[in-house]
Amino acid sequence: MNFRVILFILTLSCVANLSPTQADERVFFAFDDHSIPWRHNLKVSLVEAEKHSGNPVLRRGPKGAPDHGHAILYGTVIKDGETFRMWYLGMIQTEIEKGQAPGWWRPMCYAESQDGINWTKPELGLVEFNGNKKNNICLIESPIHSMTRVNDFLSVLYEPNDPNPNRRYKVAYIAHMPYDDIKGGMSNIGVKEHRVGTTICATSADGLSWKVVGDRPANAGGERFEVSSLYRFGDFYYSTGQLLSPWTWRPDGSKTGRNVLAFRSSDFKNWSQATAHAYSRPGQLTNPPVEGEQMHMGMGLWNRGNVMVGLHGMWQNASTKPEKGENWNKGVHIDLGLVISNDGVHYREPVPNFKVIPRGEPGTWDDTALLQGHAFVNEGDKTMIWYSHWDTSGNLKAMEIGLATLRRDGFGFLSAQEDDNDSEFITDFFELDENEKISLNVAGLSADDELTVELLDQRAEPIPGYSTKVSISGLRVPVEWSKPASSARKRALRVRFPVGSPAKVYAIYLQK
Repeated sequence: MNFRVILFILTLSCVANLSPTQADERVFFAFDDHSIPWRHNLKVSLVEAEKHSGNPVLRRGPKGAPDHGHAILYGTVIKDGETFRMWYLGMIQTEIEKGQAPGWWRPMCYAESQDGINWTKPELGLVEFNGNKKNNICLIESPIHSMTRVNDFLSVLYEPNDPNPNRRYKVAYIAHMPYDDIKGGMSNIGVKEHRVGTTICATSADGLSWKVVGDRPANAGGERFEVSSLYRFGDFYYSTGQLLSPWTWRPDGSKTGRNVLAFRSSDFKNWSQATAHAYSRPGQLTNPPVEGEQMHMGMGLWNRGNVMVGLHGMWQNASTKPEKGENWNKGVHIDLGLVISNDGVHYREPVPNFKVIPRGEPGTWDDTALLQGHAFVNEGDKTMIWYSHWDTSGNLKAMEIGLATLRRDGFGFLSAQEDDNDSEFITDFFELDENEKISLNVAGLSADDELTVELLDQRAEPIPGYSTKVSISGLRVPVEWSKPASSARKRALRVRFPVGSPAKVYAIYLQK
């Protein structure tokens, strides 16, 4: 029995052991001013992630390997059962040509781990490379060869409940296709290119052998696009990514640097030609815009059921132009900031320009520009986040994959602004199921420093019998009422802090 068959059987057997599905839990993050809009004497403090001491945790391969040039997380990490699975971009060569990988191909590579730190690269036996199939390259098949050549960001979506087992894994990636290969052509907006940034979608039963969807890119007939995410939110699949002028522009028609647009599809086959503006950094929208401020490669995203959270690239142009003969973007630096969306389309920064993962100090492995992936896993008491490094000088220095961690769901917390005053917050209204349990992710509590938690009705008035004290710190501290809560279409939660409270509230969970 070969590796693919074994892995597929294990995948199916693990479906029942997956953590609760997104629909089974709702998360109200402290930094989400839509889920928690009403606040008194409270501030949001975001938290910088802690980088792993052994970074980078996944390194490029030896000479002759498909990731010898680099191994970067223009990709995805998920946990399936007890196994962490990673899809990333390798690069065969150790030098680029005119800013691109030679041959316009960076293979989709695969790795796995039992702890998210120590990774192996299994021999998949799928793709002929250097005279044999002993490598970790995933197979992508299509009658149109250029549609199979991944060259930039790939985003894997796992839907174990898809009724078609051949569609349980889905991916969107960038292929730079020759114009004449694109059935349906492209729009007349912008500049006609010899090779076009296209969005290719593919499906798989095991995440290793893929078949391209359809005979043309998802953005055929539209503008070039650099897709960087794939997720399902509500009734639609969404792909977001970056575009810049002349293919897109600011609301008034003026030129813009890289910003995020979103496409959508109801069936993963037919995608909208119309796009939504998903995100720009604040400085891109001022008049005049902040010099050199852009976002980079869309966003690496994490679907938490009722909310999307993720990281975006905080691009800043070099302070001086590169010398003649130097790489065009030498001196560009990028840190990673936090974004959130409540509708899956429109994103915002809770605290503009806060660096969740900053680039390292000069001389460290990640000191130039950071790249975000779709790579978030809650494991034990930690949130694990994988990221990678981009050498903007074009020399491929230290272009490998690192790990950073936070307290579980600990991107940020609410705490008192002024110590000599009480504080409170009230959530937005939500539908409450009688089987749902409410819990808090909170720190700083004790018997002498309690929070008061109240359930409110549709008029935001306290419901008799539904007020309680919480005095224990923890990741999921239950909120227990004196009597069971009945199902209701409109409820809210009020949390009160006493004067001088040291409490830090990170999140509220509603879980079935």
